[in-house]
Amino acid sequence: QVQLVESGGGLVQAGGSLRLSCAASGRTFNNYIMGWFRQAPGKEREFVAAVTRSGSSTRYPDSVKGRFTISRDNAKNTAYLQMNSLKPEDTAVYYCAASRSLFITVRGYEYDYWGQGTQVTVSS
Repeated sequence: QVQLVESGGGLVQAGGSLRLSCAASGRTFNNYIMGWFRQAPGKEREFVAAVTRSGSSTRYPDSVKGRFTISRDNAKNTAYLQMNSLKPEDTAVYYCAASRSLFITVRGYEYDYWGQGTQVTVSS
């Protein structure tokens, strides 16, 4: 069992930056692929970023590539999402998630544990 708690969301102007954190409970954090997803009102959940267990490989959709960076600190049981050059269309609730998948995955249904979400609002 893994419990995930996100923090770092808030209101920021377009072009600004935020860093989200995802703190995980338990001693098996490095057994999981970590991912970030987001959901805007009236829209489906969207994959944002994922990182392998070691942190050596990452994956992003084109919509955030070059602006967002996912990382993890296994010693601190924490994953991060650095978001730069934010746009109003990045406004959403952001969720971190943990997957036992063997390989890095962008599919939400392959993630086993989810946090409660943190709101990110980007004003124009």
